[in-house]
Amino acid sequence: MKRQLLTASVAASLGIFLLFELHGQQAPKPSADPYANMGDPSKAQFPLAAPAGKDSGAIANPLPGGVNQGQFNAETWKYGHAFDAPAGAKIWNPVKLKMMRGEKITGGTVFASSDPSTYCAMANAGYDFIWTEMQHSPRDWENVANMWRACPTAKAVPGVRVAYADEREIQHAMDLGALVVVIPTVRNLAEGIAGRNWTFFPPLGKRSTGGGQASEFYANVPGGYRNTINDNVVLIEMIETLDGVKDAKEIANIEGVSALFAASGDLGNFSGYGRGTPDYERLINAVHDAAISAGKRLCGPFVWRDRPDFTCFQNSSETAAIARGVADELGPLKDTQAVPEVGPWAKKK
Repeated sequence: MKRQLLTASVAASLGIFLLFELHGQQAPKPSADPYANMGDPSKAQFPLAAPAGKDSGAIANPLPGGVNQGQFNAETWKYGHAFDAPAGAKIWNPVKLKMMRGEKITGGTVFASSDPSTYCAMANAGYDFIWTEMQHSPRDWENVANMWRACPTAKAVPGVRVAYADEREIQHAMDLGALVVVIPTVRNLAEGIAGRNWTFFPPLGKRSTGGGQASEFYANVPGGYRNTINDNVVLIEMIETLDGVKDAKEIANIEGVSALFAASGDLGNFSGYGRGTPDYERLINAVHDAAISAGKRLCGPFVWRDRPDFTCFQNSSETAAIARGVADELGPLKDTQAVPEVGPWAKKK
């Protein structure tokens, strides 16, 4: 029976677990790195491999003891349990934990800087997560990797707004260690599902195992990274367009979506109405209704921190935070610089 269950897992996941069982060894520790447990190639055995040079007929015929019988069919495939989270596994992402409690979440935006020390200062300033901007920033993923690597266990967890609901963008974010993923301009149900698919591992999503520094950051989380990240990642989808508002209820009901973000700026941009006008506020309220009807969190700018039902917020950028901090520190001494009569700091005529 044990061998049959093991074979079933192999049929649904990785054959490496069978090799360890056959040799009487303990199964390897779960890892996000697909190459972490390859073992010594000189000792590898392949008892279930197809005969050399022959068609094994595997598309039509299951191997003995396999769970999936009959003709291979991807649509009806019974997924194995090799990557299930352990029973009673606890949430280790602080942001997810606060969301589950219904508490308010704050994200500080790192927009212009690619400097690790600036990022780490923001990440330890008191926010819950850092909204690393990748939609409107010119930085690349190598910059993000360096910033996150500088302080992976800072008070604020790594988060990112990717450019769009795209496999390359989101898998870069996840492989580098993102625990909060924000997807902008989600216009319809299909885009919302695509964002979910690339954020989550199977069976919920379509994310592939690519290793990356996430497997280093979270190597020791209880239950293993690969087995528990689906329960810990926070996915926020932004409603910014009229089409997005139309499909907001369907988007909110996508399994895996943690929250909707009512985009305060772009809902004005795409509608032609300013904040506070009836037509603008109607759009914001429609996003509100979609989120609460689906039992999901509702996000917006920090100035809406007292708006009913909003519990997660994007704060201003690192440059604005520096300006505010300096103003608080200097008080009446702020902007009292001397003005020379000549030179680049002279008063402009």
